Amino acid sequence: MNRHRSKLVLLASLVAAGGLSFLQPYISPYYFQIIIYIGINIILASSLNLINGFAGQFSLGHAGFMAIGAYTASVITTAMNLQPGTTLAIPMFLLALLCGGLIASIFGLLVGIPSLRLKGDYLAITTLGFGEIIRVIIQNLDFLGAARGFTGIAKLADFFWVYAFVAVLIFLIYNLIHSTYGKGFMAVRDDEIASEAVGINVTHYKVVAFVTGAFFAGIAGGLYAHFVTYINPSQFGFLRSFEIVVMVVVGGMGSIGGVIVAAILLTILPEALRAIAQYRMVIYSLLLIIIMLARPQGLFGGGISIKRFLKQNPEQT
Repeated sequence: MNRHRSKLVLLASLVAAGGLSFLQPYISPYYFQIIIYIGINIILASSLNLINGFAGQFSLGHAGFMAIGAYTASVITTAMNLQPGTTLAIPMFLLALLCGGLIASIFGLLVGIPSLRLKGDYLAITTLGFGEIIRVIIQNLDFLGAARGFTGIAKLADFFWVYAFVAVLIFLIYNLIHSTYGKGFMAVRDDEIASEAVGINVTHYKVVAFVTGAFFAGIAGGLYAHFVTYINPSQFGFLRSFEIVVMVVVGGMGSIGGVIVAAILLTILPEALRAIAQYRMVIYSLLLIIIMLARPQGLFGGGISIKRFLKQNPEQT
């Protein structure tokens, strides 16, 4: 797929998202909720894949960025008293989402600059601590609802909003990875020492990946808040970050399609097992163990190595 074709795919995806949104009244609310959650999880998992899969980091604080985006967007729309169907609803909701992503990316920058000089377990623990700090701070801010949660959020997110951002994110990641700049990400992931030796600013590429991933996690948080219309700090705890990491690992770190498939499967699976609720999490956990034993590199694993990328794309510079 060349760049022109990928633009056509993006345009077609946006048109499809707009067209399919008209089917919402004919879909069961339960199934529609699952469809929306799938889209939000695709955004979260794909944005984390940029950090963990393509930049070679290991972040465990993605839910923290999601929380920042959710609360920022909610405060803006609530303060403006936006309601579905009003004249300003669409442009101001978009602005609120972008503000949520921007604030999340600023926090990503503040966390990324000092912490991304760390590696492996140390980075994971640092980002995990950041996510918990954000949750605890929100839990103690009364104007954000504190432990009671933030209520009164307008239901502005729908099929079009969620899947339009899914299409935009996949388009950006695909074109980023298949660009000269993307080679820098994969070089850093494959060998940091060799990358530094040839003049690549390793910290710069790590921070860019971290900030970009945080931005889209903030967008996902804003979409989530304006779909469920109520958010609570407990929704953005460690387990939420862990779920997103599992989607990336199961799909295959560095695999765009694999992470999308994993996000879909791991969103549907708990719901499919709801009929046997008392055994649901046991079966869910066993399936994850089996996948990791049978395919430790993920469903579509292996990722994209820089050597293979260069061999397959000799014409790109």
